[in-house]
Amino acid sequence: MFSHGADSAHDAGGVGVSTGGSGVPTRFVWPYGGKRVYLTGSFTRWTEHLPMSPVEGCPTVFQAICSLSPGIHQYKFCVDGEWRHDERQPTITGDYGVVNTIFLTREFDQLSTVLSPSTPGSRMNMDVDNDNFQRSVSLSDDAIQEGPRRISEAAIQISRCRVSDYLSGHTGYDLLPDSGKVIALDVNLPVKQSFHILHEQGIPVAPLWDSFRGQFVGLLSPLDFILILRELETHCSNLTEEQLETHTISAWKEAKRQTYGRNESHWRTNHHLIHATPFESLRDIALKILQNGVSTVPVIFSPSSDGSFPQLLHLASLSGILKCICRYFKNSTGNLPILNQPVCTIPLGTWVPKIGDPNGRPLAMLRPNASLSSALNLLVQAGVSSIPIVDDNDSLLDTYSRSDITALAKDKVYTHIRLDEMTIHQALQLGQDANSPFGFFNGQRCQMCLRSDSLLKVMERLSNPGVRRVFIVEAGSKRVEGIISLSDIFKFLLS
Repeated sequence: MFSHGADSAHDAGGVGVSTGGSGVPTRFVWPYGGKRVYLTGSFTRWTEHLPMSPVEGCPTVFQAICSLSPGIHQYKFCVDGEWRHDERQPTITGDYGVVNTIFLTREFDQLSTVLSPSTPGSRMNMDVDNDNFQRSVSLSDDAIQEGPRRISEAAIQISRCRVSDYLSGHTGYDLLPDSGKVIALDVNLPVKQSFHILHEQGIPVAPLWDSFRGQFVGLLSPLDFILILRELETHCSNLTEEQLETHTISAWKEAKRQTYGRNESHWRTNHHLIHATPFESLRDIALKILQNGVSTVPVIFSPSSDGSFPQLLHLASLSGILKCICRYFKNSTGNLPILNQPVCTIPLGTWVPKIGDPNGRPLAMLRPNASLSSALNLLVQAGVSSIPIVDDNDSLLDTYSRSDITALAKDKVYTHIRLDEMTIHQALQLGQDANSPFGFFNGQRCQMCLRSDSLLKVMERLSNPGVRRVFIVEAGSKRVEGIISLSDIFKFLLS
């Protein structure tokens, strides 16, 4: 099939132009009609206009063949005296306005496959005579018919390369704010008091300091509180509410290591603190977070080679790293071809399966009258940071996050409720104004976008502190169509 824009090819009908030396034969196609169509680009130094020829039997499709060196090239079309670019191909904004861009490699087969998706269901196919093309144009009423096009692999690889270069060239120091505070908890603090501090300070995670060893030894997170509350609900629990008042963090961590490390395969315990240094690249820090399945790593500096006298500088998270990416590329989105693409055209996230898809898995969602116990079980078992709360039509009302559990620490609410009797609606109201109606969207907790929104918009939402998932909803009904998480973004960009 002729691709719109540019396509790697060998000799074929059309105008052939060589840039000199051995290059990659590349076919450029303008499929939108016109009387006189010319091609120009960085490979002609923007000074020479190459005439494009109509394809035999298809007068609305013009093509030209050029031999280009591997790398990134920019190009534009002149159609009947008017400068045009192909809106369905990757674009950037440069000295010549909005132009198309193409990334060429030596691997011809790979590139030609990526940039030439087949179009099923066409009424007529016109094969190119040259065997090297083996592709066709789909025609219907003299117009090319296509469904929604996914972004090309070439544009994805360009973007991944540039993001990787940026992250590799910046370090943990770039995450440090101009001012701020980092709270650490002593391992000998009572568990109950510790979670009360997390709630009052509005922080989801805190590093743990062992004064006897003179080291940071772990993290206290909402998951710890969830596991404690679940244990309190069981009849075989060895921990009473009274003991929780004096039970220390270190004692709980040791009990958790013995209980969950042995009985639950999905729960992993780490015997050492996963941390980063300020000298590590942002790429290495992001990979460390992804590979260890954690949400946060402390950035610790030690003036000694043996790690003594550690200084806690910051808590690094994927959202902080993503904020750096957005800030750097926001005003030059042309450098990342994928940023302005609709998020539905990019292969990332989890989406509601199509009807009849045998491999589709439904999204994990809950109704507002579901029990808090079911929400906590789902958070732990699915290993996710938040769950969408929807009505009977699957329209988004709110979301319940792991960090919302710390609201139960206020005024010892956990001592006089049962998790299987409290609803999600009631639990969320603990952290809201009592007069707020259910379904009032908390800007920090419940972030949503449309499938037509750009990837940049989704990334900016995810870069907000405390946000780890964006819900893709249908316009108007707010019916949940998909979920994109921070880890989805980084697995996509760093793969």
